Amino acid sequence: FLYLIAIHRPHQDNTMSFKGGDVKKGEKLAQQRAGQCHTFADGGANGVGPNLFGIVGRTSGTVPGFAYSKANADSGVVWTQDVLDSYLTNPKKFMPGNKMAFAGLKKEKDRADIISFLETLKA
Repeated sequence: FLYLIAIHRPHQDNTMSFKGGDVKKGEKLAQQRAGQCHTFADGGANGVGPNLFGIVGRTSGTVPGFAYSKANADSGVVWTQDVLDSYLTNPKKFMPGNKMAFAGLKKEKDRADIISFLETLKA
């Protein structure tokens, strides 16, 4: 006798998650912690900080119409998930001379949530 075993695989969400981050929590945290300076919508205006739509994979200092610090504009940094994790831990240490007035996020889970949210911001 030949037996066939069917393996049930639960539906998997195609949304990327960074280090187990929660996209919904990340969206809420991003609005709370960065929303006063940044916008997140496609085509959104720059504020005190640049629009963050499409940040994952983008080269630092390249959002049109935003006046970056020399440190940021000349850094050559590409905002991968891991680079964002390091940056968001301590922006001033990661990129001395940048003008972002933000102390950083000490909790790894908060960073993972926000980065997972930022990953969804693409066309």
